[in-house]
Amino acid sequence: MTAKHRIFTTSFASVYPYYVAKAEKKGRKKSEVDSIVRWLTGYSQQELGRQLKQQTDFETFFKEAPKPNPSRFLIKGVVCGIRVEDIQDPTMREIRYLDKLVDELAKGKALEKILRASV
Repeated sequence: MTAKHRIFTTSFASVYPYYVAKAEKKGRKKSEVDSIVRWLTGYSQQELGRQLKQQTDFETFFKEAPKPNPSRFLIKGVVCGIRVEDIQDPTMREIRYLDKLVDELAKGKALEKILRASV
């Protein structure tokens, strides 16, 4: 049995400010980061706030996501040197999907394109 990656037990709330800071540093908004998280997971803004307040860990955050977006499988590309579509562990893949979407936001991509709205 392999040990879980430590990101699984890290609280989402402890990493969330880094997602927001990365976006804001490039002129984007916190509300856009929230839109990405809500699109990916199906959490409402209120539910997202509750998850942040409860310090929910990443594994639970994604496991309890009310309605994971079926279009999330369209997310392709490299994060931390690894292709997200090749990640076998489902929780790690969800985490990397989020990382990839925030990266796209910070690189100036239009929110509609990030959210795969045209597909």
